[in-house]
Amino acid sequence: MEFAALDYIIFAAYALLIISIGLWVSRGKGDTSEDYFLASKSLPWWAIGTSLIAANISAEQFIGMSGSGFAIGLAIASYEWMAAITLIIVGKYFLPIFIEKGLYTIPEFIEVRYGTNLKTILAIFWIGLFIFVNLTSVLYLGATALDTIIGDGDGSIFMYSIIGLALFAAAYSLYGGLAAVAWTDVVQVVLLIAGGLITTYIGLSHVAEDGNIFSGMVQIYEQVPEKFSMILQKGEIITPSGKDAWWDLPGLAVLLGGMWVANLYYWGFNQYIIQRTLAAKSLRESQKGIILAGFLKLLIPLIVVVPGIIAYVMNTGPGGAFGPEYTDPSFIAEGGRIINDNAFPWLIREFVPIGLKGLVLAALAAAIVSSIASMLNSTATIFTMDIYKPYIQKSASEGKLVTVGRISASLALIIAVFLAPQLRNLGQVFQYIQEYTGVVSPGILAVFMLGLFWRKTTNNAAIWGVLASIPIALYFKVGPNGWTDSSLFLELPFMHQMFATWILTMAIMVVISLMETKGKDHPKSIVITRNLFKTGTAFNIGAFAIMLIVAMLYAMLW
Repeated sequence: MEFAALDYIIFAAYALLIISIGLWVSRGKGDTSEDYFLASKSLPWWAIGTSLIAANISAEQFIGMSGSGFAIGLAIASYEWMAAITLIIVGKYFLPIFIEKGLYTIPEFIEVRYGTNLKTILAIFWIGLFIFVNLTSVLYLGATALDTIIGDGDGSIFMYSIIGLALFAAAYSLYGGLAAVAWTDVVQVVLLIAGGLITTYIGLSHVAEDGNIFSGMVQIYEQVPEKFSMILQKGEIITPSGKDAWWDLPGLAVLLGGMWVANLYYWGFNQYIIQRTLAAKSLRESQKGIILAGFLKLLIPLIVVVPGIIAYVMNTGPGGAFGPEYTDPSFIAEGGRIINDNAFPWLIREFVPIGLKGLVLAALAAAIVSSIASMLNSTATIFTMDIYKPYIQKSASEGKLVTVGRISASLALIIAVFLAPQLRNLGQVFQYIQEYTGVVSPGILAVFMLGLFWRKTTNNAAIWGVLASIPIALYFKVGPNGWTDSSLFLELPFMHQMFATWILTMAIMVVISLMETKGKDHPKSIVITRNLFKTGTAFNIGAFAIMLIVAMLYAMLW
């Protein structure tokens, strides 16, 4: 189905609405750093919850995770369902400490707990990660999706899409800061969930002979039951590239192992995620927002993973065979490589009708643009508050800090626009992001977890832990690829690599800390009181419901 004038009108109306809301809510609210970076600490729970999801759900979910659904199946949904449990932990045990300290940034906690030198190292690292991995990959995946849907995947509008998405996000986020980002996210989340559900509904109705979506779900389950297994065994699923999916999601590691490293790091200590919780009216409001986000995470696989499975069923023959007689040409690259990440764009292009196509494309753009805006604001916050203010101009006025934030965000976006095209020729981009973030996340998680909950952890131990975690991670990741015949190296799934790196890093930190403190508490350690982790009734009821639902899902789909 081609894009029609009505679709363009709907998409343009959406873009105009978002930019207008962003500029309207931020009028007169960018005068101070607290206004610009923390939305004047005025966000209610429902804005926090929706903004958390909007910042999280982007092209890497709609395109990358749908591509993993195409290649692996529902098992990739563990990232979403275990994230719901992780959010409960963050809300109960991390947020009370962060909000009590009055933080602007996550590196600021490192300074409060450890020291300035480690804070600066991590601030520079996070700025680099946001620009070179997060922003770049979101722009690349978003442009690839638009090129596939509107330009038929021939690359004709790829660069125009990158520039258009960048300018769209910049149009309201650079001026309005976090207030503009968070309040537009409320609209963006409604749109992205609606658009995702529409795509899933239409996909299932086309799979079913009678057009009934429930029949469609039954049919894809009966046709590829292995795609609905949540705990994978070795050899259970072979991806279109010929790789055993167990290496991406190794059995119980999604419940008891490395998945916790990825999720705790992302949801607990990632600036562009945690920043909106720091902007809450109160701790209780922030915790209720976390619970709302947890419930929304339970829905996400339905709109980002199931479409990938639908596309797989519709493009394979008996036994999962690929070929011209079964598979759309857009899924087959030069050399016969299967392009998993075309699953979601293909469904939109082929089956979503005129009018709805514009709405679904707007939903996809909402996911992309909201994440870009969040990353830009967080990059600017860390650079301004952790680099510029302490090292370049300590006496900078509030207005100057806001200006520096806008300039630094603009430069970050320009760099990402130039780098995004370099990510071509990747298969599952979602897996790529997880694996390369997994090199650094275990060490940083170790620093935070011991810093929060073990009073003997020292600054030197944290520095050595971060530094040691990189060669440990590279030992697992690089070694087997370069010296496969050597008995000195272990070849493990990357989730096992993350978990082992995290444990070994914490062991190093514990030994160094005990040598330094002789068993005494560190002067900067966090004092935890009995009442610190008390939560309200709404949080407790919501947390229990989320845990019950997740347990039931895994019990049914084990």
